[in-house]
Amino acid sequence: ARKAERVGAAKATTGTVALFALALLAGAFIALGAVFATTVTAGGSEVLGFGLNRLLGGLAFSLGLILVVVAGAELFTGNNLVVMAWASRRVTTLGLLRNWAVVFIGNFVGALATVALMFVSEQYLFGDGVVGVQALEIADAKVGYGFGQAVALGAFCNALVCLAVWLTDSARTTTDKILSVIPPIAAFVASGFEHSIANMYFIPMGLLIKTDKAFVASNAVAPSDLSDLTWTAFFADNLLPVTIGNIIGGSVMVAAVYWVIYLRKTRSTA
Repeated sequence: ARKAERVGAAKATTGTVALFALALLAGAFIALGAVFATTVTAGGSEVLGFGLNRLLGGLAFSLGLILVVVAGAELFTGNNLVVMAWASRRVTTLGLLRNWAVVFIGNFVGALATVALMFVSEQYLFGDGVVGVQALEIADAKVGYGFGQAVALGAFCNALVCLAVWLTDSARTTTDKILSVIPPIAAFVASGFEHSIANMYFIPMGLLIKTDKAFVASNAVAPSDLSDLTWTAFFADNLLPVTIGNIIGGSVMVAAVYWVIYLRKTRSTA
């Protein structure tokens, strides 16, 4: 708990340029995990069934947070743990919000840059288009949740993400960190929980693939089936409620709870 507090205080004082650059990396890292998950699950439900295919996707997606934790980057969802330093008054409210804002924007730019490069690479055409169809199905499903449902799915997601980061605080080796990350991340993906930064890749990628009319037509994806997949739906029906849920899951369900358990008494007697 004290390590998380110290790390949070350091994150809040990181220079804006360095913070933004590290956030760009995190957005790209999470996007790479999303690329991996999309690719390995493409066409897999027919062979493995729903649950095992989701588990495979979760194992693949954990690459993203492994890169963030081991290589070093700033991820908005993980930075919800900065609330522990804020609660101990080692970080001001303005410092907390500054960190979240810079990192969220950096993650968004990094994820969108990865989307653009992946679309240009035409990787979605691999496997006779099965990768692209999977990307479209993932994106379309994500804009179909109700607002409250998306908030709840986001809360459970980031509770697991922050627990993964919390576990890495006890790690002493790179292997420890990797093994700490995989189970919680695989669990949130397999369970269908929603991660705001991952969705900055998943949904825009689907939106770009949707513009390839020839691909949509040749893979028997009916345009009417994608009518709800729009930029407005991405921001209003997914990113907004999922981000709110992520903040609840990370800041309240993990950071605040552990602060009360381990640090509140220390703070009250300081």
